[in-house]
Amino acid sequence: MDASKLVAQFDPCPDAAEWLKGKSPALAWRTCERGDWMLWIAARAGVRRPDVVLAACACARLALKHVPAGEERPRIAIETAERWARGEATLAEVRTAADTAYAAYAAYAAYAAYAADAYAADAAYAAAAAAAAAREVTLTECAALVRKAIPWKVINAALTGKGK
Repeated sequence: MDASKLVAQFDPCPDAAEWLKGKSPALAWRTCERGDWMLWIAARAGVRRPDVVLAACACARLALKHVPAGEERPRIAIETAERWARGEATLAEVRTAADTAYAAYAAYAAYAAYAADAYAADAAYAAAAAAAAAREVTLTECAALVRKAIPWKVINAALTGKGK
């Protein structure tokens, strides 16, 4: 079966729908280089929420290298979500940690926006190009992490209704 037909019920974005055409679901899962798409399909297909959260946390950990030294709130938010997935934290604890991490992000984003005004347009363009390249690498790394956390047999069972 064509993967695009199988996931059409989930209304994928046009890029994902086009990429899926002609691929079997198993081939699509094995070769996808977009961890974000894989997390999306796992959640839509009905994979257990804790499993999806653990895979998403593994992906989120990839961003920790970009967090300023000494800023612990994003790491704590990830660890709290992981504890929730293992039944060791409440949703209230997760929300509090996420809100706190978002505050750290907002403060950093405001600083970054201020700092960006200090650079010439060429420097901003170069930074954007580098960021786009880094994004592609991160999505590919994330895809490998999702495949490790959620193997094809779990996705197949969810898509075919055998995992429910």
